[in-house]
Amino acid sequence: MSDASDYKTVAALSTDELEEKKSRFIASISPVDDEDQAIAFIASVKAQNRKARHNVYAYILREGSTCRYSDDGEPQGTGGVPVLETLKKAGLTDVCCVVTRYFGGVLLGTGGLARAYSSACRLAIDAAQIKVMCHCSRLDIACDYSFYGRLSQTLPSFGAKTIKEDFSDTVKVSVIVKSAVTPDFKAQLVDLSNGKIEIKETQNLFEDFA
Repeated sequence: MSDASDYKTVAALSTDELEEKKSRFIASISPVDDEDQAIAFIASVKAQNRKARHNVYAYILREGSTCRYSDDGEPQGTGGVPVLETLKKAGLTDVCCVVTRYFGGVLLGTGGLARAYSSACRLAIDAAQIKVMCHCSRLDIACDYSFYGRLSQTLPSFGAKTIKEDFSDTVKVSVIVKSAVTPDFKAQLVDLSNGKIEIKETQNLFEDFA
């Protein structure tokens, strides 16, 4: 099961490439939620590059603290490991990178291959939008209309995101707030309302607060 720590990943599919001694190294990086998505992404990149000599990959998942990589026919340790280490150095997780190589006819040697795969992965990371996923709580709040103004003024100071509002007999507001400040946020609302507020923590989730 995934832990409650904040983490970094890429926002969407990103690609970049480099050329080294006539070989093209095309790096594709994508967010993935689980191993099935990672495998599907690798398969899709391979399908788009059927004429490529190699499709080296690595992925890191929060689920099960999973790390996988493949050299896909390159000398052992020259492809998958450099890509995996580059992802780790960037602090990314729930992410998969595939580096496709179109062979240019010139051998690069083990050191040259490792540098090329690592550099291509780094280029794709640099081209991607990085987002920080924060562990959050969803709070369903019910209060009198007389307190709604104070509530609205308090939300920004805790970085709370309003996701739903309902104005009927009472005001009902659903917000998402970072788990780290949830206790202080709840305590301040109770204090400001003299206890005349209802707060239910209904969900724990990850949200992009970048």
